[in-house]
Amino acid sequence: MKILGIGTDIIHNKRINDLIKKKTFLTRTFGKNEIKHSLNTSNKTNFFAKRFAAKEAFAKSLGTGFRNNLNFKDIEILNDNKGKPFYIKSKKIDLIIKKIFKINNYNLLLSISDEKDYSIAFTILQKK
Repeated sequence: MKILGIGTDIIHNKRINDLIKKKTFLTRTFGKNEIKHSLNTSNKTNFFAKRFAAKEAFAKSLGTGFRNNLNFKDIEILNDNKGKPFYIKSKKIDLIIKKIFKINNYNLLLSISDEKDYSIAFTILQKK
């Protein structure tokens, strides 16, 4: 398997803490599934900060950033039943990756972490 792109991002959690107080930020930046799952967490700041960093890391792994009609809301991050984060592969994401890399099958690998003041994400885009 060949690595097509990597991306990383770090964010100061206070920045997200200030932004999530605005409902418009949440609805413009996060998908319905992410907002729904946030209801089950006590630390909403870190929950959203990690996902914001993951969205940035994903865009960087494409090598284009937020271009080609890619928006924050297009990228959703959930966790499996063991807590491992993963990207939801939507039709729009598939089309963007196909257009940029001329491939149909790929893996998106994600690692996210946080501590008191910062959240970080690392993404690998890999051809199957």
